[in-house]
Amino acid sequence: MNSALTRARTLLFVPADRPDRFTKAAESGAGAVILDLEDAVAPERKEEARRHAAAWLSSNGHALLRVNGPGTPWYEADVAMAARSGTPVVVPKAEDPAALSELGDRLGPSVVIVALVETALGVERAFDVCSSPGVVRAALGNVDLAGELGVSPDDHAALAYARSRLVCAAAAAGLAPPVDGVTTAVRDETALTADLAHARRLGFAGKLCIHPAQVAQSEKAFAPTEEELRWAREVTAAREGVSVVNGKMVDKPVLERARRMLASP
Repeated sequence: MNSALTRARTLLFVPADRPDRFTKAAESGAGAVILDLEDAVAPERKEEARRHAAAWLSSNGHALLRVNGPGTPWYEADVAMAARSGTPVVVPKAEDPAALSELGDRLGPSVVIVALVETALGVERAFDVCSSPGVVRAALGNVDLAGELGVSPDDHAALAYARSRLVCAAAAAGLAPPVDGVTTAVRDETALTADLAHARRLGFAGKLCIHPAQVAQSEKAFAPTEEELRWAREVTAAREGVSVVNGKMVDKPVLERARRMLASP
């Protein structure tokens, strides 16, 4: 699951109290499904949602589990269930490396954590969060972050700093490129297209989706285009050292980028 998660281009949320949607989510073509115990579930349905998630995972259903955050009344039970099932965990409002380290200890040696950075403190501590034991990927929680900052979650300029900081932090920590936040306009293809192009330009390599209708477009957006693959083949065919391909210098960093592009699934 670790390697698949680091390559995943789409992570699709599904409310954990809606087991009728689990199969549809699993068949959506998303790189991974996240059973959401947190924001998508009302307080009075938390325990029911946890039971549904446990039943799905125990019946060989594959998914990540977004737990409720540390300090909430449901965190301990969520983590205990995740530890029993051995499922990867999405940590909301990831901002405290000590809490992430403690969670990693509780989940065991095969722990896989996705750190959802969605607070101003999380953004400022992004490198420490990405470097925490067990964290294999980071994702941006644009809606919560925008709420804290007092801006719109779909404002590219307002969240450009946070996005760039997360991309740099993930690279510095040796992680795969992070996953961008959600597009709240579920059926607006124009908005989704703009969000995907912006995220890819900044260095993201995946998208959090909130509806199956967003999956196919998001998968395509983060896959190399035919033009990019042609460029990568031309670059890798060039001799080692410094050379020129189509009038542009090619050296080791460019060659490595081309090789990564050709190796992407």
